Amino acid sequence: MTGACTMGRPYPQVKICGLTDPHEAARCVHLGADAIGLVFFPRSPRNVIPDQARAVVASLPESVAAVGVFVNAGFSFIMSRVERCGLSMAQLHGRESSDLAARLKAEGVGVIKALFVDGRPGFADARRFDVDAYLVECARGPLPGGNAMAWDWGAARDFGHRYPLVLAGGLSPENVDDAIRVGLPAAIDVSSGVEVSPGRKDMGKVARLIAAVHDSAKQYAGKTIRPVFRPKGGQIRG
Repeated sequence: MTGACTMGRPYPQVKICGLTDPHEAARCVHLGADAIGLVFFPRSPRNVIPDQARAVVASLPESVAAVGVFVNAGFSFIMSRVERCGLSMAQLHGRESSDLAARLKAEGVGVIKALFVDGRPGFADARRFDVDAYLVECARGPLPGGNAMAWDWGAARDFGHRYPLVLAGGLSPENVDDAIRVGLPAAIDVSSGVEVSPGRKDMGKVARLIAAVHDSAKQYAGKTIRPVFRPKGGQIRG
């Protein structure tokens, strides 16, 4: 099985975030990941330097999205990482402006904006942005991101009826089916829930999580889900 952005798929896409090793990234894709996330935030234990990120991206096929995760970074910094590392998307995980998102999109960069159920920016801020998708999680914990904390994923369900929803925060192979059942997202994002240590993934957990996501098709009652991740090759395949 290979990762691909396919049209008309009856279960959510999967983004495995916080990768630091190209071999592990390639194995995640082989197991079915649609997107790989690379963290460019020095306070994160999963932070990567450009050469490290470039090696990870080089291991990915054109059908998979390479997503850089940024927190309150400026346009020049983000574009430097996009160009040097070969990223296809930028995930804005702080309090970035809609103008920044628009500038990135004008450069051909896909954009995911993070929103927080218990913080800011929240659901109401979505109307200010024109982006490819919104990643939703809670705002508890010491760092931007899910901090491995489960929350009421169903609180995002109505939002997902109106906007492309990427569900994140506290997901694992053991609970992802429940999260999908109550949230019905277009995609899920997982990091610590499939790790052996920060930045290093447990392939057994990755396999079990992706299998559970694929099995969630029954939750969508035969409906198809529009993909949200923009692959390296730039074309979402039908």
